[in-house]
Amino acid sequence: MPRYQYIAIEGNGKKVKGSITAESSYAARKQLRVRNIHPSSIVESGSDKNDKSGFFPKLTRRSKNQVIEFTKQMATLLNSGIKLTDSLSVLSMQISDTKLKNAIIDIRDRVVTGESFTDAIKDYSDFFDVIYVSMVRVGDMTGSLGESLTTIAGFMEKRQKVESKIITAMIYPLVLVIFCVFVILFMTIKVIPTIAEQIQQAGQQLPWLTQRLMDFKNIMVSWKIIIVIGVIAGIVTVLWQFLKTERGAYMRDKFILSLPLFGPLIKQRVVARFASTLSTLIGSGLAMAESLRVVAEVTGNSIMKKAIHKARERILAGADIATPLRDSGVIDPAIAHMVAVGEKSGELEKMLKNISDNLEASTDVVIERLSATIEPVIIIIMAGIVGVIAYATISPILEVTQGQF
Repeated sequence: MPRYQYIAIEGNGKKVKGSITAESSYAARKQLRVRNIHPSSIVESGSDKNDKSGFFPKLTRRSKNQVIEFTKQMATLLNSGIKLTDSLSVLSMQISDTKLKNAIIDIRDRVVTGESFTDAIKDYSDFFDVIYVSMVRVGDMTGSLGESLTTIAGFMEKRQKVESKIITAMIYPLVLVIFCVFVILFMTIKVIPTIAEQIQQAGQQLPWLTQRLMDFKNIMVSWKIIIVIGVIAGIVTVLWQFLKTERGAYMRDKFILSLPLFGPLIKQRVVARFASTLSTLIGSGLAMAESLRVVAEVTGNSIMKKAIHKARERILAGADIATPLRDSGVIDPAIAHMVAVGEKSGELEKMLKNISDNLEASTDVVIERLSATIEPVIIIIMAGIVGVIAYATISPILEVTQGQF
C-alpha cells in the first residue's frame, strides 16, 4: 500500500508534517480529515513493505536505541495505568529523531480515531519489525500491552548487545587492514616511483620485484584501472543480483555455513537467534504456528528459513517440529533432541531459552578467541606485505650504492 508524506494544519492551527499509508491520495486526505488534520500538501513517497533485513536491520544505532527507549518508557507508562493515547502523546514530545517522532505522532492520531495500536505500528516497519508487531498484537488481544512491551524491550536489548559484540570484535582488524592498505598504496604510488626514477637516471636497471611494483603503479594511475574497476563492478553487480534470488541466497548461506572458522560461529548465531526469538514469541502468548511464521521471516538464513517452514507445516499437520530442524543440517542433532524433549514435556519455551543462553555464551567465547587469533594473523600478513614493498624500495638503492664502490 502506498505511503504519503503530508504537510497539514491541525485543528488548533499548528502546522505539522508526517506520513500516512492509504490506498490513494484521496483516501489519505480523508483519513487526515477524520483526525481533524487539514492537509495542504500530500505527496506519494513509496510503498510500505515489511522489513526483512534479517541479521542487520536498516535502522541506525541511534534509531535502534531510541526505539528501545521508547518501548521501555511505553511499558512503564502503560503498567502505571496511563492510557495508551496519553502515553504516546507524552513520548512523542521526548523523541529527538524526526522520523520516529513523526511516526509516533501519526500512530497516536490513528489510535485516537479508533485504530488498534498493532495496525498503526505495522505501517512503520523501518522502526517496528515483524517480531515487534506480532508481540504487540498479542498484548492488544490479551489486554497486557505493557507486559508485552517490557518483553519486547528486553528482547531488543539482548539482540543489540550480541550484535554490538560482533561489531566490536571486527573494528580493530578492519581499522588495521585499512591503515595497511593505505600505507601499501602510498609506498607503491609515491615512494617507489621516485626512487625508481633516480635509479633509472643513473643508468641502473631496476630489480625484478621493484619493476613489478612499478608495473602495478602504472596500472593504478592509468586508464586501465577504469576497465579493472568496471569489470569488478560488473561482476559484483551480477553476483549481488543473483544472491537476491532464492537459489542464490541458498547457495550463499550453504557456503557461509561451510567455512572452516566462521561457519560454526555463524551457525551458532543462527540457531541462537532462532531459539531466542521463538522462545520469546511463545512466552508472549503467540501460537506456535504463527511464531514459526514470524521467526522464518527474521532468521536471516535461507536454509534455516526452509527448515522452519517445514516445521510449521508439520505443526499444522499435527506432527513434531524437531525432525525438519534436525534434517536442515543447521541445528545439531543434540540441540534438535533437546527441542524434541521440550516439545514432548510441554516446556518448549524453557528449553529454547536454555538453548539460546548456552549458545550465546559459547558464541561469546568463540568471538573472543577468533578476535585474539585474527588480530596477530592480520598483523603478520600485513607486516609481510609491507616488508616485501620495503625490500623492493631498498634493494635498488643498495645495488646502486654497491656499484659505486
